[in-house]
Amino acid sequence: MPPLDWTRSACHHTPVPSPLTIRIATAKLETLDCHTRLPFRFGIHTLTGAPYATATVEIEAADGRRARGAASDLLVPKWFEKDPALTPEQDSAALVASAEAAFEVALKIPSTTVFDLWWQLYQNRVAQQPRSDSDLLVRGFGVALLERAMLDAACRLLDCSFFDALKNNLFAIQPGLVHEELKDWDLAADLPTSPAASIQLRHTVGLLDALTTAELDPAMAPDDGLPNSLEEDVQRYGLQWFKIKVAGRGQEDVDRLLAIARVLKQNGITQPRFTLDGNEQYQDMNQLAELLQQVSATSEGAEFLRGLAFIEQPLSRDHTFDPSRHQGFDAVKAFAPVIIDEADFGIWAFPDAIKLGYQGISIKACKGVFRALLNRGICSIRGGGLFQSGEDLTNLPVRALQQDLCLMTSLGIEHVERNGHHYFRGLDHLPAEEALAAMQAHPDLYDSTAGTTALTIVHGRLETASLHCRGFGCRLNP
Repeated sequence: MPPLDWTRSACHHTPVPSPLTIRIATAKLETLDCHTRLPFRFGIHTLTGAPYATATVEIEAADGRRARGAASDLLVPKWFEKDPALTPEQDSAALVASAEAAFEVALKIPSTTVFDLWWQLYQNRVAQQPRSDSDLLVRGFGVALLERAMLDAACRLLDCSFFDALKNNLFAIQPGLVHEELKDWDLAADLPTSPAASIQLRHTVGLLDALTTAELDPAMAPDDGLPNSLEEDVQRYGLQWFKIKVAGRGQEDVDRLLAIARVLKQNGITQPRFTLDGNEQYQDMNQLAELLQQVSATSEGAEFLRGLAFIEQPLSRDHTFDPSRHQGFDAVKAFAPVIIDEADFGIWAFPDAIKLGYQGISIKACKGVFRALLNRGICSIRGGGLFQSGEDLTNLPVRALQQDLCLMTSLGIEHVERNGHHYFRGLDHLPAEEALAAMQAHPDLYDSTAGTTALTIVHGRLETASLHCRGFGCRLNP
């Protein structure tokens, strides 16, 4: 096919004199089963498969015009709620129920602005619950899934890209309604001049991942033409950034970090940049400080830790806001700033975490787009080295991955965790015709490799220019 023109001039819109007002006319959810090619161990769970959910909504504007939008997510168990008494199937079912509950509420909200519709939905489903409730992230998931589908539909109705909608405040965002300190903050002025056309991929190194090809069990490693070990990933994709899982296991973590440092150096990565993800596995900050001090006690470890950008969610969500668990925090921050992820229960979480000394918060589309934008405002208004990071909950193509990338590049995030390319086989979870359509619509992001449609990763980067199109990150019609 002829090359497509990805210039942003192809995304047209006419600024409207008054905010768009809409209502949700219809909403539905469909799921399909997905299975990993390699097991993904994070925290207490090993992911081998999960349903992939797609929400499709139809919105109606005040003038009667209608548009459809869609959003997707892998229903990952043991992240939104880590209750060992529940099976992975029950966890995924709870996420489906959350989406359906959000649909039920949204269908009853009268016509209003896009932002106000989200705010009413969020208040109903999340904000009214006690902060101690264990299912706040589950509740927020349904809100976030519908929110992204609604944003997609609104952009299609307005014939504009997600970035242009933000720049022109077509969603009628009112930051001061949520956080008083943001009443004078201008999101549009805070955004980049244009969205990034590429982004650095931060490759996940899971707790079960083979570091070298020699470690692989030939009987277990898939013979599918894709990399199976860290060194193969580095060689295939030209990786420069990594996200390394640690497990709160003392010397075992020390040895693994030093082994990773050696493998990267042996494969030409002399100055690797990386983050550490504790996935709630540390009892207190002293335990984490001890790990970092032990690694830095060796010359190779000290050299390796110079590339550490930040540390993600070391304490359990239940202990994150407990001051008694933060003894040793200064010793940890001497190595790198610390951010929250699983403890990001709601709009209050980041301000409360800052009070304890945390400096950042993750952006995950499964937690909400408007929540990410509001947290950006907090970082901008307060300064002091506060920041947001791009993290992954195994975003698979098409819409989950692309909308997440569209959000990251619209906000100017320089690198983002990605792991779907490693633990799943390309777009094989989709019907062949859908995978082909995605590659044809976004040839900068996908190509045909090893007999499947898969992400194109060159020098550790993803090309994203085609995502800044009519709608929210995806040229395919809902």
